[in-house]
Amino acid sequence: MNKIVETDINWLDYYELTKPRVVMLIVFTAVVGMFLAVPAIPDLRQLTLGTIGIAMAASSAAVFNHVLDARIDILMMRTRGRPLPQGKLTEKSALVFASILCISSMVILWFLVNPLTAILTFFSLIGYAVIYTVWLKRATSQNIVIGGAAGAAPPILGWTTITNEISTEPLLLFLIIFVWTPPHFWALAIARLEEYRKVEIPMLPVTHGVPYTRLNILLYSILLLIVTIMPYVIGMSGLIYLIVATGLGLYFLYYAIRMYREHRNEELPMQMFWYSIKYLGYLFTALLVDHYFIFRI
Repeated sequence: MNKIVETDINWLDYYELTKPRVVMLIVFTAVVGMFLAVPAIPDLRQLTLGTIGIAMAASSAAVFNHVLDARIDILMMRTRGRPLPQGKLTEKSALVFASILCISSMVILWFLVNPLTAILTFFSLIGYAVIYTVWLKRATSQNIVIGGAAGAAPPILGWTTITNEISTEPLLLFLIIFVWTPPHFWALAIARLEEYRKVEIPMLPVTHGVPYTRLNILLYSILLLIVTIMPYVIGMSGLIYLIVATGLGLYFLYYAIRMYREHRNEELPMQMFWYSIKYLGYLFTALLVDHYFIFRI
């Protein structure tokens, strides 16, 4: 085992533990929730402190996930280059780092934002870092479906940061991410099928086969298109969002139909996976733009 000397520590390794690209998308959806919570610009202090607190909590959950998955990460090509499997950091140092992030985020959110946001953020952190990573991920093929609730929470956290209450609108934003999560991860699971089978993680294509998973991706993609139109239906968003959401959703569905039909296209699952990430970012950008330039018919 590589012994890590303090002078050899590269802080970029700690940064990598936080899954920065994933956290940036998570925080972005939370920030959009903050802006959507009020007609004008949200309070700058709440916006800043809420963003920092939520980002630190999401980063903490990511580091805990790295520690708990270290033994299987070393066996998977996609994850074997991470700092812990490579021996660049010890699990002890990673746990200390995760704990500092967690405690700091809770202090900021509880004392400087509001207790409701702190409590919801804490349960989201536990849901991902413990319930999903330790139990669900290894217990059921519906791990992504059930565990997706934790990953779908950020818009609610952003909303409560500003309003200190939960209403229909943030729950709808939660639902959008919740429905988006399974096809997003199942596309990756198909692409990395043999790796998941090797480490005995019961992802849907491992337990039920690839054809069944492709069908579920298609069904969830249809449901996603319907759900993403709901903000317009309830008057939360206007015509700009409707046009963008419909276009993005139809293209998402186009990928899903191709996934269902083109079984021999080995590059398609990763193509859909990468598009799904862009899709969510563009969708929430449309929500934000539409909020301040709202057109209705």
